[in-house]
Amino acid sequence: MGFVGSWYDEDGDEFVGSTGTIFCLRDDDSPQSTGNHINGQDCKEGEPEGRKEGRKKMKVIDKIRCEANNDNVVFSFEFFPPKTEEGVENLFERMERMVAHNPAFCDITWGAGGSTADLTLDIANRMQNTVCVESMMHLTCTNMPLDKIDHALSTIKSNGLQNVLALRGDPPHGQDKFVQIQGGFACALDLVKHIRAKYGDYFGITVAGYPEAHPDAIGPDGLASPEAYQVDLAYLKSKVDAGADLIVTQLFYDTDIFLKFVNDCRQIGINCPIVPGIMPINNYKGFIRMTGFCKTRIPSEVTAALEPIKDNDEAVRAYGIHLGTEMCKKILGSGIKTLHLYTLNMEKSALAILTNLGLIEERKISRPLPWRRPANVFRVKEDVRPIFWANRPKSYISRTTGWDQYPQGRWGDSRNPAYGALTDYQFMRPRSRDKKLVEEWSIPLKSVEDIHEQFKKLCLGKLKSSPWSELDGLQPETKIINEQLVKINGKGFLTVNSQPAVNGERSDSPVVGWGGPGGYVYQKAYLEFFCTKDLLDALVEKCSRGFSSFTYMAVNKQGHWLANVDQTFVNAVTWGVFPGKEIIQPTVVDPASFTVWKDEAFEIWSRGWARLYPEVDPSRKVLEEVENSYFLVSLVDNDYIHGDLFAVFNEF
Repeated sequence: MGFVGSWYDEDGDEFVGSTGTIFCLRDDDSPQSTGNHINGQDCKEGEPEGRKEGRKKMKVIDKIRCEANNDNVVFSFEFFPPKTEEGVENLFERMERMVAHNPAFCDITWGAGGSTADLTLDIANRMQNTVCVESMMHLTCTNMPLDKIDHALSTIKSNGLQNVLALRGDPPHGQDKFVQIQGGFACALDLVKHIRAKYGDYFGITVAGYPEAHPDAIGPDGLASPEAYQVDLAYLKSKVDAGADLIVTQLFYDTDIFLKFVNDCRQIGINCPIVPGIMPINNYKGFIRMTGFCKTRIPSEVTAALEPIKDNDEAVRAYGIHLGTEMCKKILGSGIKTLHLYTLNMEKSALAILTNLGLIEERKISRPLPWRRPANVFRVKEDVRPIFWANRPKSYISRTTGWDQYPQGRWGDSRNPAYGALTDYQFMRPRSRDKKLVEEWSIPLKSVEDIHEQFKKLCLGKLKSSPWSELDGLQPETKIINEQLVKINGKGFLTVNSQPAVNGERSDSPVVGWGGPGGYVYQKAYLEFFCTKDLLDALVEKCSRGFSSFTYMAVNKQGHWLANVDQTFVNAVTWGVFPGKEIIQPTVVDPASFTVWKDEAFEIWSRGWARLYPEVDPSRKVLEEVENSYFLVSLVDNDYIHGDLFAVFNEF
């Protein structure tokens, strides 16, 4: 929203400005603080993050107001739709790394005249439901008749997204001035009025604010006249009066101008939150071109600092981080507790600024739950999942997206058993991860022993990918048991999921913690693996003789079933205890879900691994043998205090 222009991001993808204007620079010019306003209830200080997350509303304005009540700083990120498929996948990988630091929301820009409309809608949906961050979609009036505007709004509403940034947009390409399309709107005010009139209070609406006045109001001398500035302020107030909840500003580099703008807004009765838009300087030529197009004033001290280093990209980037940090310190010192970072799809500068401010710490990435809940209004109370999809959360979301209600409190109380069917999506991977799979997993396989060795490498951390995982590398808690995992994989028990026993670890533990500080978390030791029928029979016999605390389920591709639990069994294998709260049980094992998961788990042998080889490659035969003859086994040691899950494998 806060800028227009184009350059290339860290992966060489062309940047398209938030409202669509494109400047193609050459290669050498390369340019969830977790909310707790909850279903109409007030925020509660000291409430564990997991409980706040489970009861929150999904509007950005609610999150900002609640964090303000608790005097917390809120930060957020803006992204744009890349032009290539690979660029989109690179963006999502970067986005997931940034979202791990819990921004209040992220927004995605809209191309001029809907030039990126379908992609923007798709990215907004994926952000909300698979990246699992509160998402805000830009929407402009440029070349957008009413039916296209309503299509965009109804689409995001059906996907559980509740936040829109309403903009007029840039002039269409090749034109100097904005032109109202027939059947469309003339300005953002018209768009705000329409959204409120047709959709009521469903959407949280954000609008743009311009500390130096809109670029159209700025004269040849680089300044807006006092009269033009006041007219622009009055127009901003009309957007708020029409139903806008929130203002995010255009980029600026003079903090005093922004603070004066906020004060001027308050003087005329604009009382909603005003979020400063901060654009880190990453590249000198891009900075000059961007500020020139947006008619942004550059303080003399900034010009003086950049001039001697303008040809040194690293020095410019370092200065940009320093300047951004100092600007944010001054803003926060004034009492404003919100920051919106225009990332240009780059993570380093934005995260460095937040690190300098003490707002994030790489070693302290908190988890509201052991898994990340979609920022989707329909799944707002979901807090229980089967453990089987722990490493494939996007697949789980895809297979449950049609549910009418989602489990809360206990799995059996509200579970919808109608999992969606397997589709091609479950076996598609981003290109960058696909390359890593090919590199690490398309090795010659002469026998199943070669498969054993591959799984051992994975458990040792020597491989960063797995056909059975959408995640990068092993989870931190796996290091607690990786030596035991290596041993049993060498014996033919091929593990695809696991967790160690945990008895009362602090909930803010960087390895196994979740739910925020103040509580304690527990886990039953869990293993999920493929093995032969002979190994399974021996394992079952040992469990019956000396391991009474063990429960198991096993099934092969054809559906032959073996278990010491009945079909109604539900076993909570992860739980947390927080002061004054009910026990939270976010992860379970149950037979019904296991039988659904097994189809996907077996299919990965062929569509996730074997497909990496040419059709005539003999390695495919080895993989097919495993897929068609092995069993998938889920094994739980219910004695999380004194148990030893790996003891049952000692004599193999």
